[in-house]
Amino acid sequence: QVRLVESGGGLVQAGGSLRLSCVASGLNFRLHTMTWYRQAPGKEREFVASITGNHSRDYGDFVKDRFTITRDNVRNTVWLQMNSLKPEDTAVYFCTAKWRGREYRGQGTQVTASS
Repeated sequence: QVRLVESGGGLVQAGGSLRLSCVASGLNFRLHTMTWYRQAPGKEREFVASITGNHSRDYGDFVKDRFTITRDNVRNTVWLQMNSLKPEDTAVYFCTAKWRGREYRGQGTQVTASS
């Protein structure tokens, strides 16, 4: 059974930082592209960042060097380091694992940046 568990969210003042974690189990982690998305109330899911098994990274346009995605294929974990947080970054952040068209997602963690 595949399981993705996110943690690290919380309440932070604008300009602050958070580090999100996503621990995966039940899959061959190094084969999967890991992606962070976010979803604010009433809005569509938004791509934040992704990283392949060989550490190739991609970021959403809004990130602008504020966020960094990393992974450890031994610990089956992907992180999202978020700096210079803005109120508009407030959302539920969740990770997905994708390989050969099959995608799994976690339950998400709430990030709130107050002004």
